Amino acid sequence: MKNLELILPFSIPPVGLEKDLLKAMRTPALATLVASSKRSKIMTVDDFSKALPHEYWLANKVNEGDFSTSPANTWNKMQEHRIAPQVGFWFTLQPVHIHFASDYLVLLDPRRLQLKEEEAQRLFEAAKDICNEFQLELIYGDLTTWFLRADAWAGLKTATPDAACGHNIEIWMAQGEQARAWRKLQNEIQMLWFSHPVNQERELKGSNPINSVWISGGADKLMATSRSSLVNKSLTDLLTLPSDQQNTAAIVDTLTSAALNSDWGHWLEQIHGLENEWFAPLIKALKNKQLEQINLICSDAKQVSQFTITPWSLRQFWIKPSLNKLFTLHT
Repeated sequence: MKNLELILPFSIPPVGLEKDLLKAMRTPALATLVASSKRSKIMTVDDFSKALPHEYWLANKVNEGDFSTSPANTWNKMQEHRIAPQVGFWFTLQPVHIHFASDYLVLLDPRRLQLKEEEAQRLFEAAKDICNEFQLELIYGDLTTWFLRADAWAGLKTATPDAACGHNIEIWMAQGEQARAWRKLQNEIQMLWFSHPVNQERELKGSNPINSVWISGGADKLMATSRSSLVNKSLTDLLTLPSDQQNTAAIVDTLTSAALNSDWGHWLEQIHGLENEWFAPLIKALKNKQLEQINLICSDAKQVSQFTITPWSLRQFWIKPSLNKLFTLHT
């Protein structure tokens, strides 16, 4: 491997907290990479986009400017789960928790549900029975990712859970001619799960019930557009890839949950972990010429920017380590 594209969702500090986070961050390697880099802004999204900017970027939707629906990435997700249907229009269906906040409904970050495999399997089987009654096919991917075939719903405009998380979900609910059909299915599943033993057991333990499902990413085989060769491995593993594999893209999604929940103490813990696991070793790999180029793809809820670093970049001894390029992206 010669070139690495490292995607770091929510690595751009939030507006208003830059100074506080800058004081608390202990990331000299990241500061070296950022200061030595060539920075370029890739894309921005509007306040009501139906996916986060890095989600559009991963789906190669940088230049389209249409943020009215989530990326058509379900077919790609199915391939990742080694599910390979030949026909049909498929959506990603995810078990979620929705709760009241004053006078509106809010979607909880699904990562914080701590759903267990056995719980997910039991809820899935109940939901599958409902889908069968609607003559819709439901397939299990993993405990948080299921796949729904609904050929007649191809025009349904959806939002990703991460885009909707923490907001009034009314704006991010599925829209289109088939929205009523989707809501009917969603309501049937919600009613079945309301008194389901899994949720009774969860509530007895003080856990949030799994009280709804979220739909997104509708696609057929012709709409598979996500970036290829995206891996989720450690840097050590990546550096041992065959030498004929020139370019690799990897995603490290450890900052997202903390950012979506405004848990900046946890965000600091996570980015300090990335300093040891990724940023410092990346500098070493550049200096040892194990890598010829690194593109750090950094994002927040509104934008994606790229920081390009080469071995020559690090030889600019007159450039002092600094996070200014990362912390001034909003200005």
